[in-house]
Amino acid sequence: MPSATSQFKQLTLALGCAGLFALPLSGQAEEIAPTTLRLAHVVNTEDTYHIAAERFQQRVSEQTDGAVTIEIFPNATLGDERTLLEGMQIGTVDMGVITNGPVANFVDEFSVFELPFLFPSSEAAYDVLDGEIGQEILGKLQDVNLKGLAYAERGFRNITNSQNAVHEPADLDGLTLRVIENEVYVDTFRELGANAVPMAWTEALTALQQGTIDGQENPVNAIHAFNLAETQDYLTMTRHIYAPAIFIMSLPAWNSLQEELQDIVLDAAQDAAAYAREQNAEMEAVQLADLREAGMEINDSPDIEAFQNAVTPVYEKYGEQFGDYLPRIQEALNP
Repeated sequence: MPSATSQFKQLTLALGCAGLFALPLSGQAEEIAPTTLRLAHVVNTEDTYHIAAERFQQRVSEQTDGAVTIEIFPNATLGDERTLLEGMQIGTVDMGVITNGPVANFVDEFSVFELPFLFPSSEAAYDVLDGEIGQEILGKLQDVNLKGLAYAERGFRNITNSQNAVHEPADLDGLTLRVIENEVYVDTFRELGANAVPMAWTEALTALQQGTIDGQENPVNAIHAFNLAETQDYLTMTRHIYAPAIFIMSLPAWNSLQEELQDIVLDAAQDAAAYAREQNAEMEAVQLADLREAGMEINDSPDIEAFQNAVTPVYEKYGEQFGDYLPRIQEALNP
């Protein structure tokens, strides 16, 4: 038997056709058309990126009553992060959770977040990213046919290697370390004395297993998720760079969405980003304990001041490259 709502719709349609009255269109919610969006990332299903992607998937499904399906492609199934971004630009990939470093190769201003020892804490980073400065930079993605949705989190990055304990920059001399394909990362680690080799993460995993590189730098969540204790004996908690991860969408894909669905996608991305930050904070202590149990030697108290002093030339080189963003961030951090 038709529902009361269905009967009312049939009645009003008939009356409208008869010219007796018409329903006002303003204020009515547009029905969400069945839609499938493909979301890709390059890490495994144990990583925070995947946790954020699943939260996004869940929220979108709830808010659209299942009309919108989010298909998640982990483990670089659709390519490395540069490939994913290029795919989003031309519309062959709908969206992804992407590390900030590769994004900076498309919009220079994102590199300002990569400056070493810029943020003293996660909370300080959140204030800048979620505030006027961060949102202004996020908006610049539209200039390269991308749509920035929200800042999730890769986290504070730390150094691992297979050769020796690292307490100060001198201990990096002679070590070959993989870094993100971003010039600020390369220059930072060359100033610290390491042989910095930029490469995609998928390539880095193979290089670590084969011993063609000595180490890498990443947040604890990635070190744990990829079982790096199997190839890396030493972890140094330098917390040298705070790295956001970004929910990014293809601008063509974004523009094809109904306005109501755009609002839902944006809200779900922001919710998933906040959830990822919470998960990182809650999981780090457990992950460090697991790494210790797996045999990794962890240095909790390296000479941070020595590392900070060593990267001064990086600020001298890049300080003015980002317009007024660096001084604005520094002022926001030290009002």
